[in-house]
Amino acid sequence: MDKQRIGILGGTFDPPHIGHLIMAQEAAEQCNLDKVWFMPNASPPHKQENGVSPGNDRVEMAKRLIDKVDRFKLLLIEFEREGPSYTVDTMKELKGKHPDTEFFFIIGGDSVEALHTWDRIDELVEIVTFIGVKRPGHEFESPYLDKIIAIEVPLIGISSTMLRERFRHEKNTKYYVTEEVREYIEVNRLYDKR
Repeated sequence: MDKQRIGILGGTFDPPHIGHLIMAQEAAEQCNLDKVWFMPNASPPHKQENGVSPGNDRVEMAKRLIDKVDRFKLLLIEFEREGPSYTVDTMKELKGKHPDTEFFFIIGGDSVEALHTWDRIDELVEIVTFIGVKRPGHEFESPYLDKIIAIEVPLIGISSTMLRERFRHEKNTKYYVTEEVREYIEVNRLYDKR
């Protein structure tokens, strides 16, 4: 039996947006993935805790983002254990739980170039294949290029930081996020004070 091919798209998802959907769909299509699991970080070690929305809000937004897409699934493994969420620990745990699955970790170009700073990266690249999303016409620079499948995705200039600002200042966010995510943010006034 062929191994199932699963892509993992991790992030703070604060908020999740259409760029995440496009990235996941393109990785799935171009790399022949069976599913993409969206994995919100519980306690991202590289982000200040007070600068990130509460985990329950980020989980709910991610859930609403992918709710109608059969190929996408929510993965809450990092909320099931305490402490900082290091990708190497998460992937070891996933490999133990799903030994017949081939895992791919989907990252953007900025993460590719910072890969050498990830915790226990030499160990991590031996247990997971990275899918690096390139900006059209831009080449990666990384000592781990031989461990990365490079794919090109249409340039979507949306960031969660930009969206938080747009919500805070009540600027247009239509089509940047799904209606379900936008409604959740507005009803709960998530970015009014930050």
